[in-house]
Amino acid sequence: MKLGNFIRRCRFDMGEMSQEQLAKRVDVTRQTILSVEKRKFVPSTLLALKIARVFDKKVDDIFYIIDEESQDKTYQFF
Repeated sequence: MKLGNFIRRCRFDMGEMSQEQLAKRVDVTRQTILSVEKRKFVPSTLLALKIARVFDKKVDDIFYIIDEESQDKTYQFF
């Protein structure tokens, strides 16, 4: 399983917020935001909560599990 996200969509919905602007608001580098968006890095719980706070959303509104076998998004959490 992988962790997918809607960060890019959320940035766009917030007036096309840049990765750099988001990074500064959550106290990480732009490269970290890029890596999370591209699913190369799974954020810590703290970072996921900070990102959700910036967008005034719940964590599970931004992040979701991808079942690699079927490539389906699943919103069922264990």
